[in-house]
Amino acid sequence: CRSWRAAVSTFPSVHTFSFPPLHLKPDGPYVHPHSGPIKPIPLSNCKWQLSDPSKKNLSLACSVPKNSPNKMHYLGCSYGYLIFSHKVHCLLVDVYTGSKVMPPKLPPNNDLGYFCGIGILTAPLISPNSCLLLFSRDSMFEWHVGTNSWSEHTLTLDYELIYQIVSFKGDIFVIDALLRLHAIHFRPQFHMQKIAIKKEFVPMNSWLVVCGDMLLMIDQRFSSGGLGGSSNAFFRVFRLNFSVEPAKWVKLEKLENYALFVSPDRRNPTFCCMSPERWGGKSNCIYFARLSEDPDETWTAVEFGQPVPDSAVRSMIFYDISSPPDSGVLSSLWVFPSLVYGSG
Repeated sequence: CRSWRAAVSTFPSVHTFSFPPLHLKPDGPYVHPHSGPIKPIPLSNCKWQLSDPSKKNLSLACSVPKNSPNKMHYLGCSYGYLIFSHKVHCLLVDVYTGSKVMPPKLPPNNDLGYFCGIGILTAPLISPNSCLLLFSRDSMFEWHVGTNSWSEHTLTLDYELIYQIVSFKGDIFVIDALLRLHAIHFRPQFHMQKIAIKKEFVPMNSWLVVCGDMLLMIDQRFSSGGLGGSSNAFFRVFRLNFSVEPAKWVKLEKLENYALFVSPDRRNPTFCCMSPERWGGKSNCIYFARLSEDPDETWTAVEFGQPVPDSAVRSMIFYDISSPPDSGVLSSLWVFPSLVYGSG
């Protein structure tokens, strides 16, 4: 849609938007993660539907280009690109146009596929400072877009899996499977810094969301009733206060005029939208993209403080902290097309 392209091309590259991300729903049979041996995704069958939550009757069918590698593992989505890897090969696919980018070959034995890999772009792909970062259990591989080689950096995570990655205020923040938060700095040289945080509670099933100048954490909780009913699950939201030492998670009572967008697989991006009423959405809501056998129920809007529907809870359980990411599954997710980020 040319008018849509013209409208969004004027927006700057920011972390808080005034219009919603698109919803990506993979085509094909409904598959739970970890339902069998982890295998690479056959890219010949890798197709998806993009839809706009403000215009539910509009959708766009997309797929991986036909002349792509046969099978690859899924490592995440960033700045409008799906990230795939298999052995020494890496592939970026624009979710909106289907165009692809082939980075140089990775170092052999990189351990990025089975259960381990996760990736992120540090900036829009067309930005001169954009880098692609791929994380395995013990290494980070860095490709400065446009160059012909990768750099490898050793991680100091005691071989724990990376749980989620976000870009915040010029740095990369990662949270590992032990729920420790680390900042990654690239200048003057690569180093990881563990963020000291006051231990007042232990997150159970959480997502990081960058919202303007705030780093938020959505935490899913279950009441004493267990997992059986719709009234037993709810969300809490915290803001990380960096102005004190150690840093502290501060509980928010309301999201004010913001809506947050998350998906069950934490390798996928999270978003913050300001004044969602402009496009027919609701403030103080968390929009959860989820697995569903019902094609008409691919995402759920949960008002902050209200019970989480049982069908959405079941989707979350398959991607909780105890389950490593499944590189053989492309899941339901939210995404802004690369063109939203302008010319870099």
